[in-house]
Amino acid sequence: GINFIDTAPDYGVSEERIGRFISHRRDQFYLATKCGCAYKQHDDHLEVIHEWKPDVVQRNVELSLRRLQTDYIDLLQFHGGDAETLKNAGLIDQLLDLKEAGTIRLVGISSKIPDLADLIALNVFDAFQIPYSCLTPEHHDLITQAAESGAGIIIRGGIAQGGPDAEIQRPALNDVWGSAGLDAILPEGMLRAELILRYTLTHPHCHTTIVGTCNPEHLNQNVAAIEAGPLPDDLYEGIRDRVGIALRVV
Repeated sequence: GINFIDTAPDYGVSEERIGRFISHRRDQFYLATKCGCAYKQHDDHLEVIHEWKPDVVQRNVELSLRRLQTDYIDLLQFHGGDAETLKNAGLIDQLLDLKEAGTIRLVGISSKIPDLADLIALNVFDAFQIPYSCLTPEHHDLITQAAESGAGIIIRGGIAQGGPDAEIQRPALNDVWGSAGLDAILPEGMLRAELILRYTLTHPHCHTTIVGTCNPEHLNQNVAAIEAGPLPDDLYEGIRDRVGIALRVV
């Protein structure tokens, strides 16, 4: 079943809802949230920003524990940041201290190019959250590098950044789908969204993937796609080849 829940202090009321509905079954779920989240008030709106300061991290942790109605966090992730900034601000040591105290179980980071390689080289993270899909494959080798460091790999954007009939429409990625001619190799009866999700899961170092939805039908389709398992090798490599060519000309 689904037992990994990813959230953040700046995802609206997400943490409160998670706490309300699953705190009584806490041992059945792995809860991952984030830190470095702050807010800047403007005249007409509240802006979400990221600040790499110890007091911001501490406030995030305390509020997340309260909202999630738990006394520990399975995985606390920096919500971005680069290696030099996080080290110089003492934030990595701060999270390691929280881990030692049992407040958090694992230390992670949500990151991407150009910061990811330097963060992997620190060799301190238990998990990396990295964007990846068949239409946004630029992190493919870095995912392998991160996994070979001993870290767990959480893929984000495996559906939302997928393009056609994904839940978030992104015209530029739909163009990649068309340029790559993926409809020509889409197996009969398979939805595009299923192909995209199963492609993500086929990466040999994808340990879990974040798949958000507001639609129960989509949720059922996503679960069915996951249960169908990885794509056949020839289809996976065919998609990689076609998208690689398309991205050089798009």
